[in-house]
Amino acid sequence: MKRSLALLTYSFITSACRPLAPLFLWSRVAQGKEDTGRVDERRGVAGHPRPQGRIVWMHGASIGECLSLMPCMEEFIGRGFHIVMTSGSIGSARVLGERLPAGAVHQFFPLDVYQYALRFLDHWRPDIVFFAESEIWPNIFRAIRKRRLPLVIVNARLSPASFSRWKRARKAAADAFGSIDLCLAQTREDAQRFAKLGTKKVRVAGNTKFDTTPPPADPAELSALTGRVGARPVWAAISTHEGEEEIVADVHLALQARFPSLLTIVAPRHPERAAAITQMLVGKGLRVLRRSRGGGVGNDTDIYLADTLGEVGLVYRLCKLAFIGRSLSANGGGQNPIEAAKLNCAILHGPHVGNFREAYAALDDGAGAFAVEDRQALSNVVARLLSDAQTLRRTARHAARIAEEQSGATARVMQAIAPYLASRA
Repeated sequence: MKRSLALLTYSFITSACRPLAPLFLWSRVAQGKEDTGRVDERRGVAGHPRPQGRIVWMHGASIGECLSLMPCMEEFIGRGFHIVMTSGSIGSARVLGERLPAGAVHQFFPLDVYQYALRFLDHWRPDIVFFAESEIWPNIFRAIRKRRLPLVIVNARLSPASFSRWKRARKAAADAFGSIDLCLAQTREDAQRFAKLGTKKVRVAGNTKFDTTPPPADPAELSALTGRVGARPVWAAISTHEGEEEIVADVHLALQARFPSLLTIVAPRHPERAAAITQMLVGKGLRVLRRSRGGGVGNDTDIYLADTLGEVGLVYRLCKLAFIGRSLSANGGGQNPIEAAKLNCAILHGPHVGNFREAYAALDDGAGAFAVEDRQALSNVVARLLSDAQTLRRTARHAARIAEEQSGATARVMQAIAPYLASRA
């Protein structure tokens, strides 16, 4: 395949800058963005020996994308494959360290440098490569093609904005997207975008996130928290981003007169922001308890700040009403509502949910979720559901039903890749 001038230039620059990679990576270590003991993995250096047998390389950008691959991972392991799972964030590494099954290991994703990708591939020698959603890395794709490995994009999606950017660089897009052997898209619209950018083989398979096991919760912790909360009205704001915590705080303050014992749980998407969030909440006169600091929820706790990783399952089981963040700001895009639906939560969300538009559309249409435009609307709907237990339970049941009805993508994925597995055998 003839490469575009843009990607040839990109490849040359990234290769030429390799001597600076250690400096770049250690600057990220200083910022808390890389694991000190595993920084070499970002240069394609393996952190584990290669196991004997067949291997699947799976990659997701962060926690959500990686967990979406777990149903396929379980299928592969059941068929005797080993898994090397890569991701790019420290948070995802921590969660995966707890949740990966036997037969799977985690590595940090190598930087998009051709030589690093070859180093990674030459150690692991995978039989097939699975990338989740919209991870397009030209140099790594080139290395995969060089090693003649089938590259499959699972849960493939491409936002209108990303599509427009790639469309302006048609030759580069044809180079990158033409490297994909099989695209298994979430929706028909996503499939059309991948096809228009040069992917030859495209199918609609749906979203394997609907097949994932709900996030776990420690039974003892859940029991202790449930006992402390007691009969208090409680709701949660999950995966919030900057600006949304202040909206949630204002909603809590607005509802205090009607619900004097109200407890609001806030689980920010990035727990490292906890100190700044706490300062803002305290500045509004709210009494805050941070989970990371220990201690039990008291009768005087207004906001329980769930600033730990991997415990969202605990929050969803503690309350049955959850606002899903990154949806009230215009630069949002939404966060995954499927975990909440599977754990029987009524779901609230803002208008900006383009990254999960199909899931939210199904939940809205099926009466399992409510869309709110602003803080006043959020306050009104929270008040309505907290005061109407029957509607709250009915909405939660609808959400769980819709999540079940949307499942089945994993079976379609495994059926679609069967010819690639057979050819590699």
